[in-house]
Amino acid sequence: MLTFLVFFPVVGAILIMTLRREDERYAKVMALCVTGTLLVVSLVLFGLFDRGQEGLQFTEHFRWIREQDAGFDIQYFLGVDGLSLTMVILTTFLFTVAVLISWNVEKRPNEYFAWMLALMTGVMGVFLAQDLIFFFLFWEVELLPMYFLISIWGSGRKEYSAMKFLLFTIAGSALMLAGFLLLAFSAEPSTFDMVALRQADLSNVVLPLPAIFFLIFIGFAVKLPIFPLHTWLPDAHTDAPTAVSVILAGVLLKMGGYGILRIPISIMPDTAQDYAVWLASIAAASILYGAFMTLRQTDLKRLIAYSSVSHMGYVLLGIAALGHVGMTGATLQMFSHGVITGLLFVMVGMIYDRTHTRDINELSGLAHHMPIIATGMILAGLASLGLPAMSGFVAELMVFLGAADRFAAPTIIGVVGILLSAGYVLWMVRRVMFGPKDPRWAELPDATSWWEQIPMAAMLAVIIAVGIYPARLVDVIEQGILPLAARLL
Repeated sequence: MLTFLVFFPVVGAILIMTLRREDERYAKVMALCVTGTLLVVSLVLFGLFDRGQEGLQFTEHFRWIREQDAGFDIQYFLGVDGLSLTMVILTTFLFTVAVLISWNVEKRPNEYFAWMLALMTGVMGVFLAQDLIFFFLFWEVELLPMYFLISIWGSGRKEYSAMKFLLFTIAGSALMLAGFLLLAFSAEPSTFDMVALRQADLSNVVLPLPAIFFLIFIGFAVKLPIFPLHTWLPDAHTDAPTAVSVILAGVLLKMGGYGILRIPISIMPDTAQDYAVWLASIAAASILYGAFMTLRQTDLKRLIAYSSVSHMGYVLLGIAALGHVGMTGATLQMFSHGVITGLLFVMVGMIYDRTHTRDINELSGLAHHMPIIATGMILAGLASLGLPAMSGFVAELMVFLGAADRFAAPTIIGVVGILLSAGYVLWMVRRVMFGPKDPRWAELPDATSWWEQIPMAAMLAVIIAVGIYPARLVDVIEQGILPLAARLL
């Protein structure tokens, strides 16, 4: 099943590229069949997953490259635990949403949907790979599809934003690869197997472990992203097409948080304990910086992008707590933020398609003309600021509960960030939706297409379902987090 989850999208991409020009209209149907199938498979995996069994499940494991003289293997090693399964479900769900909201793409649809599915293969590989080199290969696979999706189908300074994304990520990847190699060769015996590295003796270090820890951490922090490594994100979001913004915010940022939990925290727990206060301080700085920058934005997409910097600070704060409550909250925050921010970008995309502007100063009174879109935007905004009975509230509460005992000051800063988020979300909703009627927007159509209504309803359903009954998902997350927390005691 795991191999199918990883490679079925790229098979779909190849099939789409074989379509003739006169059959391009079938590209979106094929893409939807692929992502929908993978969503069903991930839900089956969720149903079959044993919440009482520690460690990886459904593993697929064989030797890929054997280097006898150097004494290490590179392995085809896939496995899933509660942490990765949560990210897999988020990925299949949001890629299905992305295909649906791309239903009216007319510019080179074959290439568009093929790159989208190729991107999905890279992301799924990251969440399922259990070998450092295999993990890194999939990490790099996602770069090219994202670059082309922004630079060809984006708007504004799309080439600049795509290149900035590429350069930042490659720079982070270079540091991360150096950290992976140093880590593997510091182990006795040398190995790239993540499971084996957790039990290995790391005393044969080429560099001090803190240096290796932060080489890997910086690579993931660029993707998360954490202040001051975030500057690529607002540009990429602003110029990316709507569906790509959904994937970028909903899935790609989570690769950073997932990687921090999976590799440096899990493999070097003592180093993580020594530098936890620094991680918490960086998290607090990101929360405040992101929130204050969000308050200054007048472009809807840049506003959501900077709010993501702030909300990813909560992920790092929960990780820095190094306890099962905080890290469970961080994982739930990644899932929750992915769906909530994905919905925000969907709503902004609908508004932009109709008004051809994202400037808050030009938008007013849209709720009078587009009640369905207004309802989706309002509920997404309330979820983003952490309203009870929505998934954001549960996630942030668990982060605060996990971090409060260990880091009082960063937790207080996190609470201040929540207050600031209420300010910028409510200000944005009031200006755009409930301002005075503007005659320019009197004839705007509402969201009446099925390919607009279904994603909006599905995302709202997930947000409310997790907010009302989070235990079903939290039980799965804890299966992956509890063994990690035990190593940090």
